[in-house]
Amino acid sequence: MDGFKNFLMRGNLIEIAVGLIMALAFTEVVTTFTDMLMGFIGKIGGQPDFSSAELAGVNVGLFINAVIAFLILGAVVYFLIVVPYTKAKARFLPEEIAGPTEVELLMEIRDSLAARGDKGV
Repeated sequence: MDGFKNFLMRGNLIEIAVGLIMALAFTEVVTTFTDMLMGFIGKIGGQPDFSSAELAGVNVGLFINAVIAFLILGAVVYFLIVVPYTKAKARFLPEEIAGPTEVELLMEIRDSLAARGDKGV
């Protein structure tokens, strides 16, 4: 039972749950925004829904709708989430100065031993 309690109380699980809840709520925002933009595209093209569009007798409209919705979704996520997050992260969480890697430390130890003349006493 302790293992299950520890699993539930881990910070990562809570963070993932909160992220999922926020993502599901944000889905509705993006969906309605996409529908609104599809309406504007339809006003320009005269048809807000391309689901009945055909090319050589083959229905390609659903694919056209999916591509347009994907591009809108990608733009919304990039410009409203990724760009502000990246800027905020750079401003508020500057990168730490990285120390030497393990390989560099081992090379330094090797060189130090070689300079002392030790051959592995």
